[in-house]
Amino acid sequence: MFSAVRWRERAARNGRASEPTRALHSSVRREKAQLSSRHPARSNMDLGFTRRSGTFLWLSLLLCCIGGTLSKESCDGSLVSHLPPSAFSSSSQLSSSHGPGFAKLNRRDGAGGWSPMESNKYQWLEINLGERTEITAIATQGRYGSSDWVTGYQLMFSDTGHNWRQYRQEDSIGVFSGNTNADGVVPFKLHQPMFARHLRVVPLDWNPNGRIGLRLEAYGCQYKSDVMQFDGSSSLVYKFSPNSSQPTKDKLSLKFKTLINSGNLLHMEAMHGQSLTVELLKGKLLFHLRKGKRPSPDFHASMSLGSLLDDQHWHSVTIERVSRHLNFTVDKSTQQLQVPGHLSLSDISEISFGGVSGPSASRTLSRKNFRGCMENVLYNDMNIVHLAQEGRHVSITGAVSFTCSEPVDVPVTFSSAGSFLQLPLSMPSDELSISLEFRTWNKAGLLLTFDLQQQAGSTWLYLSEAQVRLQIHKAGRVLVNIIAGSGLNDGQWHTVYLSGRRGRLSVTVDGEDGSTAQANPSFPVVPENQLYFGGCPEEEKLANHRCRNPFSVFQGCMRLIRTGDQEVDLIKVQQMSLGNFSDLQMDMCGIIDRCSISYCEHGGKCTQSWNTFHCNCSHTGYKGATCHSSIYEQSCEAYKHKGNTSEFYHIDVDGSGPINPQRIYCNMTDKTWMVIQHNNTELTKLKSSSGINQHLAYFNYPADAEQLRAIITKAEHCEQELSYHCKKSRLLNTPVGAPYTWWMDGAGEAQTYWGGASPGSQQCACGLRENCVNSEHSCNCDADGVDWANDTGRLSHKEHLPVRGIAVGDLSRPGSEAAYRVGALQCYGDLNFWNSAYFNKETSYLHFPTFHGELSADISFLFKTSAASGVFLENLGIKDFIRIELSSPIEVVFSYDVGNGPVEVRVESPTPLNDDRWHIVRAERNVKEASLHVDLLPGATRRAPPDGHLHLQLNSQLFVGGTASRQKGFLGCIRSLQLNGRTLDLEERAKITPGVRPGCPGHCSSYGDLCQNRGRCVERYTGFTCDCGLSAHTGAFCQKEVAAYFKSSTSVSYTFKEPYELNRNSSIQASSIYSDMTLRGENISLGFRTTQAPALLLYVGSYYREYLAVLLNRNGHLDVKYKLESNREVEVFKPSTRNLANGQLHTVSIRRQAENLYIQVDQNEQEDFNITSDVEFNAIKSVMLGKVHDSGELDPEIVRLNAVGFTGCLSVVQFNSIAPLKAALLYPATSPVVVTGPLKESTCGSSTPSHPHAPETTHSLTGVIGVVIFVILAALAVMGRCLYRRKETFQTQPPPKGGKTEDSPEFPFNNEANTQYVLRENQREHFI
Repeated sequence: MFSAVRWRERAARNGRASEPTRALHSSVRREKAQLSSRHPARSNMDLGFTRRSGTFLWLSLLLCCIGGTLSKESCDGSLVSHLPPSAFSSSSQLSSSHGPGFAKLNRRDGAGGWSPMESNKYQWLEINLGERTEITAIATQGRYGSSDWVTGYQLMFSDTGHNWRQYRQEDSIGVFSGNTNADGVVPFKLHQPMFARHLRVVPLDWNPNGRIGLRLEAYGCQYKSDVMQFDGSSSLVYKFSPNSSQPTKDKLSLKFKTLINSGNLLHMEAMHGQSLTVELLKGKLLFHLRKGKRPSPDFHASMSLGSLLDDQHWHSVTIERVSRHLNFTVDKSTQQLQVPGHLSLSDISEISFGGVSGPSASRTLSRKNFRGCMENVLYNDMNIVHLAQEGRHVSITGAVSFTCSEPVDVPVTFSSAGSFLQLPLSMPSDELSISLEFRTWNKAGLLLTFDLQQQAGSTWLYLSEAQVRLQIHKAGRVLVNIIAGSGLNDGQWHTVYLSGRRGRLSVTVDGEDGSTAQANPSFPVVPENQLYFGGCPEEEKLANHRCRNPFSVFQGCMRLIRTGDQEVDLIKVQQMSLGNFSDLQMDMCGIIDRCSISYCEHGGKCTQSWNTFHCNCSHTGYKGATCHSSIYEQSCEAYKHKGNTSEFYHIDVDGSGPINPQRIYCNMTDKTWMVIQHNNTELTKLKSSSGINQHLAYFNYPADAEQLRAIITKAEHCEQELSYHCKKSRLLNTPVGAPYTWWMDGAGEAQTYWGGASPGSQQCACGLRENCVNSEHSCNCDADGVDWANDTGRLSHKEHLPVRGIAVGDLSRPGSEAAYRVGALQCYGDLNFWNSAYFNKETSYLHFPTFHGELSADISFLFKTSAASGVFLENLGIKDFIRIELSSPIEVVFSYDVGNGPVEVRVESPTPLNDDRWHIVRAERNVKEASLHVDLLPGATRRAPPDGHLHLQLNSQLFVGGTASRQKGFLGCIRSLQLNGRTLDLEERAKITPGVRPGCPGHCSSYGDLCQNRGRCVERYTGFTCDCGLSAHTGAFCQKEVAAYFKSSTSVSYTFKEPYELNRNSSIQASSIYSDMTLRGENISLGFRTTQAPALLLYVGSYYREYLAVLLNRNGHLDVKYKLESNREVEVFKPSTRNLANGQLHTVSIRRQAENLYIQVDQNEQEDFNITSDVEFNAIKSVMLGKVHDSGELDPEIVRLNAVGFTGCLSVVQFNSIAPLKAALLYPATSPVVVTGPLKESTCGSSTPSHPHAPETTHSLTGVIGVVIFVILAALAVMGRCLYRRKETFQTQPPPKGGKTEDSPEFPFNNEANTQYVLRENQREHFI
């Protein structure tokens, strides 16, 4: 443990007892200052909270930076102070007194520390610890008494002094904070220890008023290492004793290092044919669990872990068996595999390391033995290396040594746009021979370029679309163009060999296993004296050399560069004694596999380039940088409030949560129903059958159990119709008998109550209502009558839905018959969508548990307010925080900090957001970016730094509607607040919180525009509805046209009351309307489709022989006739239209205001007319469509038209506030309307009403083709299943012998589902 006592003792020995403590207090002060700057809103918090926070922070840092853990008490010794000067080396030194040997912590000899000749990013200080050591902490200091110190640095480690590896903290942070003065000590406790012999510090930043100056100390302890080395043909087998007892828990652990990307690491064999194989394949570890020794095993499960494991660095592997689970860990990544019940690994007979022998060898993918080193191989704390050295229970094949001799591997990393390597040519002048190995994630980049002698052209060897391409250009012409290889951006090492001799030029990729491309240029391909790898210098630095790069720069690693027959010594390049370079990381390969631990969610596919990764979210149903956010709504209610009508939609019930989307039919009525079909919603008929006592049926839903449970839970109400028809077939055997029939609920439990009854009652609906056909029973069918009876009702207890199966009994008696039907699951309402709270005080807020969105956090909600600003929500950590607020009437701000400094994402609206209307906010933060969307405004995005902190670490309560400081509180409503797909119950928390009320009225101000065609928005507690009473349309939004087809004899007459003075002595219906008003204007609209001319479309008659007629004349043109004075001639108004009797749908709008008449046909311009007669239309008698039945005297022309009637279609007929056609079709019993002749509801040939919100969008032709293929296959499967089910139902029944058939009049039911939610045939969807 790093105790404070040990710190003081150690520092005292070095003469500076107070430095670590002073450094710690300085660190605390910096952390508190950063915390204050990140949370300005917290600066006014009460003093007690601040003091407690400061104390907590101080203790946390004390434990983190000094304390360590009790189990590591012995691993905190000084590692550097006792080393001789020869153990120190550096890139350069300013003078002999500034040498690396003076770089010990708190030493003042020499110049008081190390300083290099120049202060740049290529300098380094290296320490040779003498042997492999566990390093747990490091402390730095500037050069004594100077202005030279390092403010930021990298740590590198190595076993050989070559092939360095960068140490990265959690979240892949590779930069350490250094000093702010020359003498302060800044300690850092490593999150994970390093195991290395060589330690290197690379300064990145330093005091701008000084230069690089460094003293340091490392802390740790000796590392115990038992190694063995395999040469690629050797192996070691450990055999268990036959009588050894097998533990219930097994653990095998080891470390390995290799330069070869494939080979079998280990293989376990069990007694009964089970095996576990671990093999390295292309730098990844594959785990194979098999049963059976045949080439095709009886069982095979596999998984992959790790990446880039062929980097000649140590990697740890742990396999642990606990009961029936296998845990596989590679470095820091762990996956679990559940072992099936028929497998057992508890009786392992042998474990082989380094290779697989026998039949199992042919089943591995690598087909090769391991070549490299293994370290500390332990099986249940048994040291396999020790056993091998002693020769106990171990057999060795080939050469296995117990040392680890490592090849010198010196890679170089091209990491930026300015990276290049310039090398002089060293080969015979008459031939070309250059080779190299590279690895990269990028598809494009320059590998090599050089000019040819005698100005014969310029040569480029580069990557394009992950292929190697060689081009030679001269004067803008391509002289040579050859391509070799493919898929070379896979992060693996690939070899490129470029050779040219005697007029033959070739490029070979990956040797004999790869590909070769050749060309025969007519000129010698001989390079000039300089070669450029990866890129070109800036033009001003080229001097007399020429280098052009028209392609992308190379980002990746290279090694084993050869010119001629000599390998380039890259260490000399690093020492500036050979060639030239810029922005290179020498003696290391800095490639990172950003997809090894994929941050792509919901099945998104991870791809990567050198600096970042990308997630392909195609066909996942999710979007965003990490495929986190769903593209679908969470309920039918949400689709409805976007203006969508009845249709199939994908529903993602938990948004960004783990539950997959599901396609569901949404029936948009006054209540928004989700209809979920199953595989048999039709009536299934059963007859008596000897030997068959029970019929069992199971129902499969298109949604899985988790989806169904989530849908049911968040719905306001769910129900499922359950129907049983019986003839001498008892149901529940009430009142006291054991039930013959029962159904299985969603949890698989048997239920013995029927639809319409209460759970546990063992009753049917009639028993609950006490109106069963036999009062002694609680079900109609339990009377056991010989006549048909039925028990039908709806199950609505949500905890028991859906119905998973049914068991029907009492079919074994002669003459017993039954039929059952289980309807679709139907749910309406969304408890989450309307969950809201109203904040009426600035100091009020709701608090919830800490929000855990470490790597992905999405927050969505709706708000409405009249306030100018306010905080919607806030959650704090020690340093990190997340906040969303209305900063001004036109701006929403999403701010957060994950350790890289505060970030703000802003969206500004052109119109005020405090208009007391609902506005939606969606904020998301993930490892790649943060985004903010408000309503349909353009969103804002902020990219995350490529190598910054990733985890959002919060620890306080989540505050909604305010902050912890009770400042900047929100005034107004917040609704449907969701965090990572989970809805917070604002209403429940608001009930117990002062200053906050549950619920939020006033939805029509936001959603009223959805009511179309004169529909009126009506407020509800949870939402709104559209009242279509004054509209000629119907539907959820009054958007559905009401139309009917007329024959020549059809007549629709809407009759008004007679005037009082004409009807003083007559009795009238209460439902009719008085017509003793005088109209000075009309508003008429209708649609029609016909081929008849002439034709009367609409006729409005009066008790005073006044009338209005809309008709087509003999030419098919529209005429509008007004006769408003009985003693004057009729006035005819003829808008300029073409022939309208052309079988197409046309619309007519007529509006009169006194003498002004306006007529519009279709989309033509409105035409204006003037009426010259009286402007009052008195005592209207009726509005008639089709044939006119009027006892009064009709105009002669109207009589002629009336003789032929009207044949065609009329739609959306409106006369002022009266919709006669709608009344005739939908409300004939309660309206003063008379229909004569046939009237058939129609659509008039119009398509589905257009609406700006399409149900769903198909994004590609591939998706359409896939859907078509699926529908065809589903239809075939449904047909096959129906045939099979029908066969299954009747296969045990004897053929009828003259009895009543199902089609006979005495059979009381048919196969049509009797429910108001049945879909039309063209809407029905079958699921398999």
